[in-house]
Amino acid sequence: MTTLVLALAAGTAVGLALGGLGGGGSVLAVPALIYLLGFAPAAATTAGLLIVIATSLTGLVAHAREGGVRWRTGGLFAAAGIVPAALAGALSARIPPGALTAAFAVLAVVAAARMIRPRPAPADGNDATADVSSGRAVGAGAGLGAVTGLLGVGGGFLAVPALVTVLALPMSTAVGTSLLVITVNSTAALATRLATPVPLDWAVIAPFTAAAVLGAWDGRRLAAKVSTHTLQRVFGAVLLAVAVFMLVDAVT
Repeated sequence: MTTLVLALAAGTAVGLALGGLGGGGSVLAVPALIYLLGFAPAAATTAGLLIVIATSLTGLVAHAREGGVRWRTGGLFAAAGIVPAALAGALSARIPPGALTAAFAVLAVVAAARMIRPRPAPADGNDATADVSSGRAVGAGAGLGAVTGLLGVGGGFLAVPALVTVLALPMSTAVGTSLLVITVNSTAALATRLATPVPLDWAVIAPFTAAAVLGAWDGRRLAAKVSTHTLQRVFGAVLLAVAVFMLVDAVT
């Protein structure tokens, strides 16, 4: 019963982050699976991809209904990350668990810093960053795909600022479009990981995913009532604490 309660609580937090912020859910999911629910790092990153795919699709539908998704832009950005995500997903199985945990913790620190102190975003996307080369867009998409595949995270906390600064999307559509990118990259990464399967506890993953999906709908509604910066700071503070704990655990 305790495990079920923990899975439901963690899943709700992940869903709220993805639904409300367009990212941050997967960097909460993996440590929750490892430290609260007893998953090995490899199994946690694979399960994290499954959870993020289901949750991102839910959030994507909600944003799409309100016209908050740039399908062509998001599709091109995501396409650049498919091959890197697949290759990095295959490589991840060969990385020692301790190194994988440490790398994830470092990434979580970066994500927390971005959430707590986000860079100002242009309201309409018409700033100097709009005039960028397609090469930078492809490079950003490829880099995000590699991170997704290697560490089992959707990368929304990186996708949203990249969509704003590299592709000059307004924040109002960057969040929804990031969910499209997350879904595509996570699916590509998961496809290669399933070629070398790891044991997964579906009795934990199923309620975790269900709670995350429901949380994504609530997160979308919460974002409409609460300042995005407030949500980012709250999730960022939680994530920073988790990241510090993971770093200490990895080096001791």
